[in-house]
Amino acid sequence: MDRPPLILASASPRRVDLLRQIGVTPDAIVPADIDETPLARELPRMLAIRLAAAKARAVADGRGGSFVLAADTVVACGRRALPKTETEAEAAACLDLLSGRSHRVLGAVALVLPDGRLLERLAETAVTMKRFDGRERAAYLASGEWRGKAGGYAIQGLAAALVRRINGSYSNVVGLPLHETTALLQGAGWR
Repeated sequence: MDRPPLILASASPRRVDLLRQIGVTPDAIVPADIDETPLARELPRMLAIRLAAAKARAVADGRGGSFVLAADTVVACGRRALPKTETEAEAAACLDLLSGRSHRVLGAVALVLPDGRLLERLAETAVTMKRFDGRERAAYLASGEWRGKAGGYAIQGLAAALVRRINGSYSNVVGLPLHETTALLQGAGWR
């Protein structure tokens, strides 16, 4: 039975791996090229939803008849969205803020259907970091694992030792909430 192709609008190898974990293999991977700068006074929840939708729409444009799946992960400490860290100074600032505290990981998933409709879901996971000392902080920064990661850490790597507990979806913290993604795909009729 023919079905419309599924395009993943992401350059993240973690998202591809997570999809494979639930038996989903995209027909194509087309990274979205959008401006991810938060808007003035934009709250983290709205930022995650807006960016996931913008990625899906950007890739879907000109690709009618396809399913286009996109996601965005925002790490929020209070009302503040932390950056996807590109410099060691940014990562250090994030780690200092998160040490000994709880924060939220907001994972938005957007799916453009072959008829152009947009469906969205949002997952929220609470993560509590242990209070870490300067040696632990320096070792994590030296690893470089923080590069390009929302909030400056990757829970699936060395940062797992810094996490005291999570409440919610682990896959969301890695980069794609699998329950919400499955529900979107099944609800849209993708098989």
